[in-house]
Amino acid sequence: MSARRKVALVHYWLVGMRGGEKVLERLCDLYPDADIFTHVCDPNAISEKLKSRRIVTSFINSLPRAPKMYKNYLPLMPLALEQLDMRGYDLIISSEAGPAKGIIPGGDALHVSYCHSPMRYIWNMAHDYRERTGLVKKLLIPPLAHRLRMWDLSTASRVHKFIANSETVANRIYTYYRRGSEVIHPPVDVSSFAPAAQIGDFHLMAGELVRYKRPDLAVEAFNRSGKRLVVIGGGEMLEELRRMAKPNVQLLGPQPFAELRRHYAECRALIFPGEEDFGMVPVEAMASGRPVIAYNRGGATETVVDGKSGFLFDDQSIESLEAAISRADATPLDPYSLVEHAKSFSVEVFSQRMQASIEAAWESHKSGAMRRTLT
Repeated sequence: MSARRKVALVHYWLVGMRGGEKVLERLCDLYPDADIFTHVCDPNAISEKLKSRRIVTSFINSLPRAPKMYKNYLPLMPLALEQLDMRGYDLIISSEAGPAKGIIPGGDALHVSYCHSPMRYIWNMAHDYRERTGLVKKLLIPPLAHRLRMWDLSTASRVHKFIANSETVANRIYTYYRRGSEVIHPPVDVSSFAPAAQIGDFHLMAGELVRYKRPDLAVEAFNRSGKRLVVIGGGEMLEELRRMAKPNVQLLGPQPFAELRRHYAECRALIFPGEEDFGMVPVEAMASGRPVIAYNRGGATETVVDGKSGFLFDDQSIESLEAAISRADATPLDPYSLVEHAKSFSVEVFSQRMQASIEAAWESHKSGAMRRTLT
């Protein structure tokens, strides 16, 4: 892109370094002079690469305990987004999983939305989130979610081009917004992982321990089988899982990258029992030469090839997971074939495809073709 084009990156919130923030880092690499707009920023929780940028926050950042309580301010985020001043920017790339795409672009700007998922808590997982709240929120959520859905749908028309992080998300974009999208899988730093000379006697589960990822299913299955399971990650379910785990299930909590990398390389297989939009963790395991045992829904169906890079199970039940573990134990896979498979999700592949897609969108936008046919 020409240096004369002023670029803005819009991200929902910056309170940690998860998959969405890793995508944002790669977008920063592609657009070295881009400014970042977000609702809330905790400088202590993000990388030096992100902190080095000019970061503009919405008024949500000034509200009490915003870095911890930002989700409670969700009803205010549409108003907050629309107050961000996007005048003067030629290219706006929103990173969408929470409210981010609802900015008001300048009249001549191109707005590309890289969508990790339409907001789960008001769309595909709305009932799940409501079930897990207290009585007061159960009463408040339906009318608030209804209004937020109407706003979210209306803001889809402010996006010139959607890029989805998986076929699963592309289907959601069409279901909820009736918009087409190009699929570009998110970047995984596969070069940071490598196979180990020897593997251990344990299976591994890694990532944030939240309910929709179903860590409880893995713990229950290994409680029953007596096989060794190591769990790495923090989150709302950590203490609950520790209480239910038997001695053969070890919950380590959050660990440094070096420990995660070692456990990836030495585990018998990675257990991935939830439905994810994409899921970087399985690709990281495969880049370490280890197979993945995954639930046959969501993004895992696009990264795990049954019998070649891992093993899929069809039901979120102990029996179905145990059957897949037995298949994996009986069918060794070549570690270096898994590494080669993981390379198709590399940072380099993502960067090349994103740059080509956005440049094509830019040319179409400037010629006027995109204004006649949104994709």
